[in-house]
Amino acid sequence: MKQLRVRTLAGLFVVAGLLSWAAARLWNSVGTLPRVPLAAPIVLAVIAVVLLATAISLRARLRAQRERRPGAKGVEPLMAARAVVFGQASALVAALVSGMYGGVGAFLLEFLDLPERRDQAYYAGFSVIAGIGVIAAAFFLERVCKLPENGDDDPPGAAAA
Repeated sequence: MKQLRVRTLAGLFVVAGLLSWAAARLWNSVGTLPRVPLAAPIVLAVIAVVLLATAISLRARLRAQRERRPGAKGVEPLMAARAVVFGQASALVAALVSGMYGGVGAFLLEFLDLPERRDQAYYAGFSVIAGIGVIAAAFFLERVCKLPENGDDDPPGAAAA
């Protein structure tokens, strides 16, 4: 499984932002721009919290397993792989959605004197921040589930064969 790359996520963010900014300008010149939903930052924040909670839980279980604590619940490799795939997919979607709301928010910065447009700009900005939180949580989850390098799981002082 390939690791997430910041360059890929940044590229998605920028391309989506530019396209949505241009689309917002066009849409506004033709008619009324659709509203940025209040639920957008909330949903992204919930996804970030779920990813973070998963990462913290897996980290604690892996640490207990490594330290061979009695009664420690192990982590099945397939479960860890599914968690990483969920995190990677969430990060890709969050980069795309954050870029989209970032472009719309950049367009709305021209209209901050109108209260309804100002609220929409705030929602778009909070969506970008929550999307960055999803990406950060996905990177943390990926780091937690990364397999140790060869020889890292040997106890200290063990002789290499």
